[in-house]
Amino acid sequence: MTEPIGERQMQSSQFCCPVVELRQYALHPGKRDVLIDLFDREFVETQEALGVKIIGQFRDLDHPDRFVWLRGFGDMTSRAKALTDFYGGPVWKAHREAANATMIDSDNVLLLRPARPTSGFSLENSNRPPVGSEEVPTSLVVATIYYFADPVTPDFINFFEHMLRPVVASLGATISAYFVTENSENTFPTLPVRAGENVFVWFSTFPDLAAYENYVASLSRSQPWRGEISTALMRYLERTPEVLKLSPTARSQLRG
Repeated sequence: MTEPIGERQMQSSQFCCPVVELRQYALHPGKRDVLIDLFDREFVETQEALGVKIIGQFRDLDHPDRFVWLRGFGDMTSRAKALTDFYGGPVWKAHREAANATMIDSDNVLLLRPARPTSGFSLENSNRPPVGSEEVPTSLVVATIYYFADPVTPDFINFFEHMLRPVVASLGATISAYFVTENSENTFPTLPVRAGENVFVWFSTFPDLAAYENYVASLSRSQPWRGEISTALMRYLERTPEVLKLSPTARSQLRG
C-alpha cells in the first residue's frame, strides 16, 4: 500500500523524488556515447521544463553497452502528464529516431518510491554542469538491488537502517537514498515498467573506483558483514542481489 499523495508532495520540498524510475537501456555495440551526447544535450532541460526531475545519467562500468538513468516525479498523476507532454512534444519527435537507433531494449525499468519519507535523493547542494560540459567526474554511484518474493516489509527496512547501513557506512560507503517498489498502476503504459517485482534499492557513492574497490575488500574482511548481517540478509532475499557500478556522465546531477 502506498502513502497518500499529500504526504508524497510534502516530501518533495526536501527530497527528490516521491516517484523514481530506474531505467536500464541495452544499446547496440558502440552506441552508448552517441546516446549520452544526445541525451545530455537535448533531453535534460526539456524534460525538466515539463515537471520531470532528471536525477542522473550513467555509464554502467560492467556493461559497455548499457546506459542507466534516473528520473523523478511528484506523484503518479503528474508523471502521466509530464510523459505525455514530453513524448508527444517537439523535442522527442525531432530526436526520437536518433535515440531509438542506439537502443536494443528500453523496457528494463523499475518504478520506485522512497522507503521512508526522508530516504529519497537530496540534490539541493549539487549543481548540474551546463550543456556542452565534457569533464566526466571520477566519482562512482553504486545501485544495489535486493529482490524479494513479497513486498518489502518494515522489518527489513529496520534491518537495513539499524544493522546493514552502519556497517557499510563505517567501511566507506556514503548512502544517498533507498527505495522500495512503487506498486501503483503504470500511469503511462506506452513505456512499460517491470511488473510483479518486489525490490529494495539502495544507492551509495564513492570518490572514485579505487575507493569502491577498497570498500569491497574491507567488506569481505568484515566479521559483522560475513557473519550475522549476511546470514540475516540471505533469509530475506529471493535471489542474488544485483549491483550496478555507475559512472556519472558529464552532466549528471547525481555524482557523489
